[in-house]
Amino acid sequence: MKIRFIRRSLRNTTLCFVLFGLYAPTAILAQTPTTQTPTPTTQVPSTRTTPSNPAQQDATRPPVNQQRQPVPEPARPITQDPTAPPGTQRSSPQAAPGTNVSPQTTPQTPIPGISGQTNDPSINTTTPLSPTTSSGDVLTNGGQTNPTDQALRDPAFPNQQARPVPPLPNLTRLGISSDQSIALTLNEAIRRALENNNDIEVARTNVRFAETSLRALQGVYDPVFSISPQIDNRVQPQANRFAGAGQSGTVSFTNLTLSPTATKFFQTGGGRYDAFFNNTRQTTNSTANIFNPVYSANLGVTFTQPLLRDRSIDNNRREIRIQRKRLAQSDADFRRQTIEVIAQVQRSYWDLVFALRNQQNLLNNLGLTREQFRQTEARISAGALPPLERAEVQTELANRESDLLLASQNVSIAENNIKQLILRDPTSNEWTASLLPTDAPVFDSTPVNLNDALTEARGNRPELSRLKLQRDINDVDLQFFKNQTRPRIDIQSTLSTTGQAGTPVLSNFTNTTTGFGTTTNGQLPLITGDATTNASAFLLDQINQLRRATPGIGTNAVVPNVTPVQQTSSIPSNLVGGYGQTLSNLVGFKTRNIVVGVTIQMPFRNKTALANLAGAQIQRSQLDASMRQQEQIIEVDVRNAAQNVETARRRVLAARAARESAETQLSGERRLNQVGRSTTFFLFQRENQLANARFLEIRAQTDYSKALADLQRATSTTLRANNVIVETPTVP
Repeated sequence: MKIRFIRRSLRNTTLCFVLFGLYAPTAILAQTPTTQTPTPTTQVPSTRTTPSNPAQQDATRPPVNQQRQPVPEPARPITQDPTAPPGTQRSSPQAAPGTNVSPQTTPQTPIPGISGQTNDPSINTTTPLSPTTSSGDVLTNGGQTNPTDQALRDPAFPNQQARPVPPLPNLTRLGISSDQSIALTLNEAIRRALENNNDIEVARTNVRFAETSLRALQGVYDPVFSISPQIDNRVQPQANRFAGAGQSGTVSFTNLTLSPTATKFFQTGGGRYDAFFNNTRQTTNSTANIFNPVYSANLGVTFTQPLLRDRSIDNNRREIRIQRKRLAQSDADFRRQTIEVIAQVQRSYWDLVFALRNQQNLLNNLGLTREQFRQTEARISAGALPPLERAEVQTELANRESDLLLASQNVSIAENNIKQLILRDPTSNEWTASLLPTDAPVFDSTPVNLNDALTEARGNRPELSRLKLQRDINDVDLQFFKNQTRPRIDIQSTLSTTGQAGTPVLSNFTNTTTGFGTTTNGQLPLITGDATTNASAFLLDQINQLRRATPGIGTNAVVPNVTPVQQTSSIPSNLVGGYGQTLSNLVGFKTRNIVVGVTIQMPFRNKTALANLAGAQIQRSQLDASMRQQEQIIEVDVRNAAQNVETARRRVLAARAARESAETQLSGERRLNQVGRSTTFFLFQRENQLANARFLEIRAQTDYSKALADLQRATSTTLRANNVIVETPTVP
C-alpha cells in the first residue's frame, strides 16, 4: 500500500512531502523488528548487492528527485517479503540456493495506528526464508521470481522529449484577399445600402413610374391642336341644266382645304370645347358660279357640358384621383422597403460583429489549449506526467480547432450577407475585401414602454397607410359608379362666324352655232346661247337664215356686244376679292352661326353601372376586414418585438453574470491544477464553460441589438432612429 501511494504522488511533489511526513514513521516501524536474534549463517557475497525492489528505495526523497544511491550497510533495512503479514520479519538468506535453513521466530511488537496486528503468542509468526537471486529478488518454486514482486516495481518510463506546440489553423477564407479590408460603421453600411441596394432601386423606380403614369393621365386635359391640309379634285356629271355644265355635261371642282382645330377637356365640371377654323379655296369650270375661285373661312367653337352624369366625376378624373392615391401607395411601399432593407442591414451587421467576436473567443480558447499543451509537454519531458496525458490535450486541441474553423465559416456567411445588401454589382472588387465592423453592440438596461411602441406603430406603419389609401381609392370608385347610374343630360352649343369672297366670272363666249359674236375685253354678245335650247338664239338663227336667203343681203345680222353692267353691279363689293377679303368678312361677324341643343340619354335598367357599384361596395367591406386584420398583425408584431427586446435585455444581464462566474471558476481551477489538486480534464471543462459563457454573452448582446432593430422596424421608427429622410414625391 505504501509503494502504490508513493507512485500516485508522482504528480504532485508538494503533496508527496506532506503525506510522506505523515506515513514515514509508520513505514519504518513496520519494516524494523523490535527484537532480532542473530543467527550464524554462511556469508554469500551475491546477496549484498544493492536491492532493486521498490521497498528498498530511499523513502526520504520525493519520487521525482529520487536517485538510486547506494545506502550504507548499517542503515539498510532488512528486506521484508511484501507477501508476509505485517510485523513478520525475514532475515536475509545466508545459504546458497537449495540449502535448507531452519526457520527463525521473531517476536512481534504492536505498532500504534496500524490495524491488522496482534500480540497473541499463539499465533505462529515463523516465516521460512526463501532463497534470493544475486540482485536481491526473492526466488520461489525452485529459483523462479515471485510475480507479486514484479507487479510492485516502478514502471520504466523512457526519456520523453517535449513536442513543439502545433501551429494555429489557417483562417484564410476563400475568395477574400488578406491585404484588402474595409472598415465599416453601421451608418456607413446603411448609407451604402440605400445608394446601392437593388431592392431599394426597384422601389425607387416604382415611385418614379407612378409619377409618370399620373402625368400621362393628366395629359388628357392638355389642349389638342390638329390640322389636316387636303386637296380634293373631282369631276362630276351633271343632269341639271342649271348646274353649269358645258357641252361635256360634267363639272370639275378643285378644293384646297386647311382646317386647324383645338380640343380641350375641363377638369372642373367635365365639360369640353372644340375650336375650329376651316379654310377652303375652290375652283370650278361651272358656268353657274359667279365666283371663280371662291375663298371661304369658318371660325367657331363648340362647347359640351354634362348636367348629371360625368359632371362631378368622369372616367378621366376617376383615373387621375386613383393614380394619385397609387402614387402615395408607392411612396408608402418605398418607405416600407427602405425600413426592411435598413433592418436587414442592421441584422446582418450585428451578425457579422457576433461572428467575428465569436471567432476571437474561440481563438482565445484555442490559445488556452495551446498553453496547456506546452505545459503538459514540459511535465511529460520532466517525468512528472505520463505520456498518456498528451492524448487528452491533443484531442481537446483538435476539437477547438474544428470549432474555430466553423466560426470562420460563419464569418464568411455573415460577410456575404451584408455585402449582398450594400453592393450593387456582383463583379465589384469589394467582394474580395474583408469587412471590419467598428461599432460595438449597444445595451440599455431601461425596459421597453409597450404602450408608446404601439402608439407609434399605429401612426407610422406603412402597411396601415397603404390600406387607408386603398380605402380612398374605393371611395373614388363608389363615387364614380354611383354617378354612372344617373341619366346623361348634356348641353351642346356652337358659335361660329363665316367669311367668303371670290373673283367674279367674266369668261370669253363663242356662238358655236353661228360662229360669230365673240366677246372682247370682257364684253358679251347681246344674244347668246344655243339655238336649239335658247329662244333668243333660235330667233336670231332664223333671222340670219332669211337674210342669207334674200338676194342682196346674204349676211347674218350683227349682234352687238355689250358690257354686262347688270351682272357685276348685282354682286356685293365685300364679296369681291381674295383670301384677305374673306378674313375681313370673317372677323366682321356679319355672318354667324349659333346653335344650342340638349342631348338626353336614359338607359333602361343600367345593369353595368349598378353591378360596378355593387362590386365597389363589396370591396369596401373587404378593405374594412383587411384593415382590422392588419391592425392585429401590427399589434402582434410590436408586442413580440418588445418582448424580444426585454428578453434579450435580461439575457444580457444573466449572461454577464454567468461569464463572470465562469471566469472565477476557471481562475480557481487553474490554481488547483498548478498545485496538483485538479486534472487536465476538469481544467478543460472550466475553459469550455468560460468559452460557452462568453459565447452566450456575445450572443445575448448581439440579439439585443437585433431586437432593437426589429422593434424599430415594427414601430416604423427606423428612418428617424438612423437619421434617414425620405422625400415625399411631388404630386403634379
